Amino acid sequence: MRLRALLDTDALGLRLLGGEDELDRPVRGVMTTDLRDPSRYLSGGELVLTGLAWRRDAADSEPFVRILAQAGVSALAAGEAELGPIPGDLVEACLRHRVPLFAVNETVAFATITEHVVRQVSGERAGDLAAVVDRHRRLMTSGPAGGGPEVVLDLLAGDLSLSAWVLSPTGRRIADAGKPLPGPVATALAGRHLAAARTGRRGPHATSVDGTTYALFPIRNTGRSAVPAPQDSRGSALSEWLLAVEADPGDWPEARLDLLQGVTQLIAVERDRRDAARTVRRRLAQEVLELVQTGAAPAEIAARLRVAAPVLLPGLGTAPHWQVVVARVEWEAAPDGGSPARSGAQDRAGGPVAQALLEEILVDPAVTGPDSADRIAVAYTEDEAIALVPLPAVAPAGQAPGEGPEHDGSVHGAGPVLRASTLLDAVREPLSAGLADDGRLTLGVSAAVHSAEGLHGALEEARHARRVAAARPGRVCAAGHDELASHVLLLPFVPDDVRRAFTARLLDPLRSYDARHRAELIPTLEAFLECDGSWTRCATRLHLHVNTLRYRVGRIEQLTGRDLARLEDKLDFFLALRMS
Repeated sequence: MRLRALLDTDALGLRLLGGEDELDRPVRGVMTTDLRDPSRYLSGGELVLTGLAWRRDAADSEPFVRILAQAGVSALAAGEAELGPIPGDLVEACLRHRVPLFAVNETVAFATITEHVVRQVSGERAGDLAAVVDRHRRLMTSGPAGGGPEVVLDLLAGDLSLSAWVLSPTGRRIADAGKPLPGPVATALAGRHLAAARTGRRGPHATSVDGTTYALFPIRNTGRSAVPAPQDSRGSALSEWLLAVEADPGDWPEARLDLLQGVTQLIAVERDRRDAARTVRRRLAQEVLELVQTGAAPAEIAARLRVAAPVLLPGLGTAPHWQVVVARVEWEAAPDGGSPARSGAQDRAGGPVAQALLEEILVDPAVTGPDSADRIAVAYTEDEAIALVPLPAVAPAGQAPGEGPEHDGSVHGAGPVLRASTLLDAVREPLSAGLADDGRLTLGVSAAVHSAEGLHGALEEARHARRVAAARPGRVCAAGHDELASHVLLLPFVPDDVRRAFTARLLDPLRSYDARHRAELIPTLEAFLECDGSWTRCATRLHLHVNTLRYRVGRIEQLTGRDLARLEDKLDFFLALRMS
């Protein structure tokens, strides 16, 4: 029951003296006291009745009310029968501590109020407990084996009028009941959950998005999954689902919280069932990976791929093309501030977490197309996860599938391929929250190949691309094979002292001159190189006369001893700007 209901009951004779904004507080019990410190008898949510016998002077009100506020009582009701009107110091203390204060008319006994509150609260608890018992029975008989998490959520929506959603760590909607959940809200909730999980606080976590309050329940790993649970608590949240409920858990009785915790356990069983369904695909990916890494003959790898193709692309009449994606999750330090994350224990935890995240990223239909959950195969080593992604072959017009020349490297004729530039767009926000300030996720994507001979090169290509991504700033980064034939591949691996010396020799004279004269030589140099040395285009871009541009370029050459007409000097300046 709520405080407002007490105030609306005329027979109780209550008069509100302060706390109008708090009348929606729930009342879970009642207690009568005249002790100066009743905290040992308070558990929170009580309506406290007092005859003010504890008050000797005005100074006593502040500590008494502070004790009630710290105990989390719902309100204080003071009787007027013994001492007359409620003293102003008590009213002021209640206002300071946001404790609603009622005056009890001298004609109303405390026993009347106590009996009314106990009768209301007991009736609510009895009804709620009976409903909980019935719902638990129905949940256990209906889900998840009887229809997956949707059945469980439908019961919540039908019986408790709760809109609820099961979300992945990236905000992908796995199941829902009630009204639809917009994509941006789902992403925001996933990020809030991961951030809260990093604090170590026990769920549910309450959060507000666009003015709506949600309760976020972690769906814990049951330990029966085919994938080892991460050893590091920081990684465990990144591989968990969550249950989001549109409600404020602070208003719920313990029985309802217990019911929702039971719901998460049922959904965790469904998570295990889905993980088990991926076992065959994971095993095939592991076998192919081991063959590729041990240098097995192409014919042996090809035979294993022929076994894998029907499983990963059921109904496909021709061998697919393949792409390889490599992912790695790294932590800067252990949770207790101890040894670095590159220790053996941390590496062993990183592989399963990277596998769970890579599977989650790749099963998104927006990334890999419809039915992608049925064809993604991800293996893992101690410190990285490796995905074997099949791409349906697209035959040229007039040519039957499977005909035509084979290629060992990147091939034409594959279906839509994965692009590193867009692979992480939808998941960057929530995963960055989960990785916080001490974790990183980096991915590398290979080109498409369609022969066994090409897989070894694709794996190495994806690993090289991941190292390029690791050299970039940010918590969640990816790089593709197309960046490996560029200076982009080389620059991240230049030692820091070499980078500093190289850029200082070329650019420091220009920076010093700009600082003294505001000549904008550095921006002019950048624009000149971006315009491929075209005087006209560069002058137009900078809104300068060509003669002014020639003067600035001449000053650059004079200060550095270089000639911007020479290709070698242009290249040196280009690299120095990229490394600065």
